[in-house]
Amino acid sequence: MSSPRADTETGARTGTGTPAIVASGLGHSYPGRRERVQALGPLDLTVQPGEFLVLVGASGCGKSTLLRLVAGFERPTDGTLAVAGRAPEPGVGAGVVFQQPRLFPWRTVGGNVDLALTYAGVAPADRAVARDGLLERVGLTGVADRRTWEISGGQQQRVAIARALAADRDLLLLDEPFGALDALTRERLQDDVRRVGHETGRTSVFVTHSADEAVFLGSRVVVLTARPGRIALDLRIDLPRSGVDAEELRGSPEFAELRARVGAAVKEAAA
Repeated sequence: MSSPRADTETGARTGTGTPAIVASGLGHSYPGRRERVQALGPLDLTVQPGEFLVLVGASGCGKSTLLRLVAGFERPTDGTLAVAGRAPEPGVGAGVVFQQPRLFPWRTVGGNVDLALTYAGVAPADRAVARDGLLERVGLTGVADRRTWEISGGQQQRVAIARALAADRDLLLLDEPFGALDALTRERLQDDVRRVGHETGRTSVFVTHSADEAVFLGSRVVVLTARPGRIALDLRIDLPRSGVDAEELRGSPEFAELRARVGAAVKEAAA
């Protein structure tokens, strides 16, 4: 394999110059038995449009807390946070994929995506084409009429990703979406998410415990310390985002070096 090089195209969807995410002195705490517990920060972080940021660290380091703050599900207790120049609002600025698919079992696969398209304001006459395009993008062509319990866990998570992509938002948030899947399915979905991220140019924030997953998916990896989560490592991943076989990329010495560096940082940060 020739030495991987970073793609010259950013793939960003917006050219306004406004950062996708800006955190300044950001922190979050919650009530404890005797005093408030600091879960995150303070930290400063700027994410540019089109970046695929992966947050990695040990359990309890604040990765998911940071994701929920960006999604607008929680409010910071310290500092400021802006998404596309505005305070985050739930259901407005980002599509979210959770650890579990959270599909509606009384709807078909296509029906779950149709509902997301309805909320996104897609006209009824356009929904079938949009739905089929989204399912094709995540590798689920021909399963729109199947019930959610008739497909595998990995396929259900692909439906969840398609649903998150239904709204034409510039930000995609993924909170350990592959944690409950077997290794083979996980690798296949990693390939899918990496490809979709490159094709759509959406800014993505992905939470994981895995250094391997972080380096494979991310154009940038941030390692968080043990609670309260602060930035221990902020690393650009200069590996090609397209045109390279996934197995070949994982076997390259460049990938191994980056994975070792991130893995070492995670262990040190958790100590």
